[in-house]
Amino acid sequence: MTESRPPFPPFDRDGAWAKVQAAEDAWNSRDPHRVALAYTADSVWRNRDEFIRGRTAIVEFLTAKWERELDYVLRKSLWAYDDRRIAVRFQYEWHDREGQWFRSYGNELWEFDDHGLMRRREASINDVEITESGRRFFGPRPATERGPEHDFPLH
Repeated sequence: MTESRPPFPPFDRDGAWAKVQAAEDAWNSRDPHRVALAYTADSVWRNRDEFIRGRTAIVEFLTAKWERELDYVLRKSLWAYDDRRIAVRFQYEWHDREGQWFRSYGNELWEFDDHGLMRRREASINDVEITESGRRFFGPRPATERGPEHDFPLH
């Protein structure tokens, strides 16, 4: 039986938005195994300066990430899409073990197989120190803030 993760390519606007929201929801779970299931078994990633291949490596990477990046909360926004690719911009907030808060800004390029699994992910990310009072995100996105009309500020 072939694994699948709808919606499937070719993407339309609604399908692309659904993929973005599903990814945001999975990453906000901070469950590396759940997140890894959205990727092909041999998925290839570039995340900042790291190169990762396969679900086992994805789980290892995310486990270490969420041990470092505490109270992680993410927002993703659709930037563009075509038949089997989606471009996303995102922001997430987290703090380190010393209590310093950060907002990380980034862009991702995604490519999907015919079964809706992501086979390639490239992410460029920059971190900015913020104060705790400067935080904008306090948990997963509420249902009332989902969809294309609810974007986030650039800075």
